[in-house]
Amino acid sequence: MLPMDLDRLPMPRRNVRLDTLVRLRWLSIIGQTVAVLVVYFGLEFDLPIYACLSVIVLSAWLNIALRIRFQQARRLEPSRAAWLLAFDIGQLAVLMYLTGGLDNPFSFFFLGPVLLSATALPARMTMLLGLFAIACTTLLIFFHEPLPWSEEYGPMPVLPNVYMLGVWFSIALAIFFISIYAWQISEESRQLVNALAATELVLAREQHLTQIDGLAAAAAHALGTPLSTISVVARELEREIDPKSPHAEDIRLLREQAQRCRDILAKLNELSAEGEPFGRLPLSNLLQEVAEPHRHFGIAIEVNMPSGQTPPFAARNPAILYGLGNLVENAVDFARERVEISADWTGDTVSVVIADDGPGFAPEVISRIGEPYVRSRRLRRMYATGDTGMGLGFFIAKTLLERTGARLTFVNRPAPESGAVVAIRWPREAFEFAPVAELEPKAANA
Repeated sequence: MLPMDLDRLPMPRRNVRLDTLVRLRWLSIIGQTVAVLVVYFGLEFDLPIYACLSVIVLSAWLNIALRIRFQQARRLEPSRAAWLLAFDIGQLAVLMYLTGGLDNPFSFFFLGPVLLSATALPARMTMLLGLFAIACTTLLIFFHEPLPWSEEYGPMPVLPNVYMLGVWFSIALAIFFISIYAWQISEESRQLVNALAATELVLAREQHLTQIDGLAAAAAHALGTPLSTISVVARELEREIDPKSPHAEDIRLLREQAQRCRDILAKLNELSAEGEPFGRLPLSNLLQEVAEPHRHFGIAIEVNMPSGQTPPFAARNPAILYGLGNLVENAVDFARERVEISADWTGDTVSVVIADDGPGFAPEVISRIGEPYVRSRRLRRMYATGDTGMGLGFFIAKTLLERTGARLTFVNRPAPESGAVVAIRWPREAFEFAPVAELEPKAANA
């Protein structure tokens, strides 16, 4: 099961930096201004240039006002960002109205604000902006000024209604399909970043626990000498003082408590020697350590090792311990009566197989194991690995184990048996010298 703080790990909020919107709008303003000036002065087309420039200046004024009112690093709430993008759609619609409606080849720029919303804002906001953009393009079919034209290029072309309907349909489809594609890609990226952050938190937590063992060993070693001195002095005082003295009982108690402290530190030393961060332990001990926390839930856990062979030794790697522990816990959650942990090794590989007698993986789940999140409610129930029930536990376990050099396979027991089987295989060299897994740097929010 995931630690409590991971179960409550929030998904990244969908928002956008104000500076990003302002910079993109400046690019749009420059492009619109250049297009209007080139058409009017360069091609000498007749168009309402002052009205067009007034619309562009309005957008520039809004940009300046945003710069003055807010800091550049400000992240806008989704609703505010959606209103700004809606303004951009409306501003473009007015420009298209003044310059020919959908006859204007620049009408495909309606896709821009919707695409930006798909990558940065919630799906509901993107859907509303897409509908607003389609509504604007629909009105422009019926209401618009004539397309700017010059007699030097012959008579003004008259496009048939069927062609204009095709233009409208192509814009609507582009808004719909490209926005869905952009939203899907950005959503998967967000999920991956969030899952890697959770993985990094788990690994840091496990490393911290192993470091505590080292600190305990250091404390036991450092405190051993003064406690020995205290014990010797207390023993000498007890020997010299009159047994009938009122302080005799206090000195005896002091000696007993000093000896008790030495016994406690000796136990800490033994525990730390078995599990210090850079210690090594045989595969059999490692699997027993992984299985031990899950033996008290009414499910029998069997650890099977080849007889008569010396098991390989491995560093007590937090990534391996947590990854295997998470897989064992998942098997215990779904097992009916028994979980088997089997190990095998050769001169080249080390293998661990975790099998249960539960219902096994659903066919549609096997191909998706290792994805950070599962959307289908039915898949979540079958793919639950913790309180979140969204596959995050499997993702973390798989990621940590793969970063130690392991390869994982997920299958079901062959019929008529039932149950899930997870096989983990390392190159022996990677298993015996596996360093602590390192994660890729977290991606910065857009």
